[in-house]
Amino acid sequence: MTVDYTCADGIAQIHLNRPERLNAVVPALVEGLLAGFERAASGGARAVVLAGRGRAFCAGHDLKEPVPAETLAQTQARLWSLQDVTLAVRRFPGIVISAVHGYALGAGCEFALGCDLIVASASAQFGFPEVGVGLSVTGGISALLPRVVGLPRAKELLLLGERFGASQALSWGLINRVAPDGEHLGAALSIAEEIVARPPVAASLAKQVLDLGTDANLEQALATEVQHALLTSVSGENTKPREEFGNA
Repeated sequence: MTVDYTCADGIAQIHLNRPERLNAVVPALVEGLLAGFERAASGGARAVVLAGRGRAFCAGHDLKEPVPAETLAQTQARLWSLQDVTLAVRRFPGIVISAVHGYALGAGCEFALGCDLIVASASAQFGFPEVGVGLSVTGGISALLPRVVGLPRAKELLLLGERFGASQALSWGLINRVAPDGEHLGAALSIAEEIVARPPVAASLAKQVLDLGTDANLEQALATEVQHALLTSVSGENTKPREEFGNA
């Protein structure tokens, strides 16, 4: 199982479960995420906490996996599955909280920042290393990131790919809270419990009204990101040693 799912008292927990690879992204993990959100929605969960097993939240795409032999149409379908994770978070009627520890890099950072609220452990590390390995960002980051940190800083983060810690992410407004190491999941669950105790319609509408202004641009951004990712897949630039973004 690349993704674990549990639900109790209206709170679903979705755990990325490839700890031996720092929860690096492969197609089965994406499929598990989408199935988890569908299960949470159909089961009436009021909140979802998204977390990772082992030493990291998610170290990005698993670049040690063999390059798949795909047609462009197959690559496009795979990329849209990745984008569908962001859409699943946005369309889930309840609140989605990411509980981040260790690495949240590349696609892992995109998963985290696509959620409604983010709790990070004090030692968590974020970053977008895609450009440095000849890849392109996904997850709607091209629309979401500049709205939070501003266009100049967003360009810096994507172009230089430098990692930044939880305290920096908090000061930039990228995350909501920093928890002591080892307490990030408990802190996220406490927030979920507080949300579940509130009137459900009001909480859902609050999420929807705040997302409304962004989502008009988000779906176009998702489509553009897929086209850019297709271009990088045929450019021949993503030929560096296939090491994942984290230090496994």
